[in-house]
Amino acid sequence: MAHKKGQGSTQNGRDSNAQRLGVKRYGGQVVPAGSILVRQRGTKFYPGVNVGIGRDHTLFAKIDSIVQFHDKGERGRFVTVTPAE
Repeated sequence: MAHKKGQGSTQNGRDSNAQRLGVKRYGGQVVPAGSILVRQRGTKFYPGVNVGIGRDHTLFAKIDSIVQFHDKGERGRFVTVTPAE
């Protein structure tokens, strides 16, 4: 009896598409309202002032503004936006 599979198709060779997660806008950048700031799985970054959070934990700017990141230690990392003068 043969112990090798025939020349059929392999069972490997599949891969999922990249999810393109990460920080999209950095501290000091000017962004319009609705801009995506961070795409993430779970809340690695938390929404601060004038920042909203989507169903998939995406953070976005609510106003035309300048992006700021704050590390608050035990409380976590926050993304806030302040109005551009």
